[in-house]
Amino acid sequence: MAIVHGHFDVSVAPAAGQLLAWRERLGMIIDVLPSRATIALPFHGVMDRYEVGDLLFTDSETDQVTQERTIARISRDNLRRIAFHMVLSGANGCVVGRPANRAGSAQEVGILAIDLDQPIFAQRDACRHATLFVPGTRLQHLFPDPGALHGRVLGPHQPTVRLILARALRLADGIRHLAAEAACRELLALVELIAAAYAEAAGLRGGKRAIARAMAFDHARRFVHAHLTDSELTPESVLQALGLSRPSLYRLFQHEGGLGAYIRHLRLRAAADDLVRYPGLTVQEVAYAVGFQSASDFTRAFRRAYGMAPLEMRHYGGARDGEQAE
Repeated sequence: MAIVHGHFDVSVAPAAGQLLAWRERLGMIIDVLPSRATIALPFHGVMDRYEVGDLLFTDSETDQVTQERTIARISRDNLRRIAFHMVLSGANGCVVGRPANRAGSAQEVGILAIDLDQPIFAQRDACRHATLFVPGTRLQHLFPDPGALHGRVLGPHQPTVRLILARALRLADGIRHLAAEAACRELLALVELIAAAYAEAAGLRGGKRAIARAMAFDHARRFVHAHLTDSELTPESVLQALGLSRPSLYRLFQHEGGLGAYIRHLRLRAAADDLVRYPGLTVQEVAYAVGFQSASDFTRAFRRAYGMAPLEMRHYGGARDGEQAE
């Protein structure tokens, strides 16, 4: 095992090209959205990148930046990790939302979880930040469905979060001086702390009640995945099949906006893949295949979720066939 280190600084580019240089560097993961006004202005952006085994840790410092990861981009790359974005110092105001409407209110962010298999829009103030990219398998002992973490924010003033951020800052300052094995241990310890903090926030840790809640969530999640393509799958059918009370089932999927929203998200995400993977299928065939009862309902839901029609998704998603992320 070895640490693979890379350094990038936009100051080597002309002032009017610095934001575009940053955009090109991050283009393998996420789209940076410059305006006509900001393109011409100087931009501060520095990144140190450390790859250790299956873990990736970046230490960055940037001016204010707007970024998004769209469903079309997701369909073109092979990035399937959970990213924990940690604000280490500086302003921590952030707007987090979905690319379809870019809606969201400004909030203080200590840690933001991003599933790279799901779309997201984020506007962040100037700050120093670290991002830890983790395979979902590293988290499944606490989160059977790590994608459920997507978009969840832990505030910077929580004691556990303060501890995590302090540890991440020490690691960012010292990782280049560590042996690969020691760096891997430090990163895995940080993963455990972050996962535990999210599990505590979700009520999945802390006594028999939390254990029962975690087991119920896993049971419901497995049932939904197993019956996803069944057009008769609804929150009501899950209630009847699992024998849970309506309030209990809602609390399990509260962070997803309820069970109905969770089912719809899974169906739309599967449809987005199918639209690109099977260009010979009609939109109606894709809709039926993932459990929608009509093509019109599917198209409306798809547009609301992703800001484009299914046929547009097929066009943009297939525009760069064969493109692979780093």
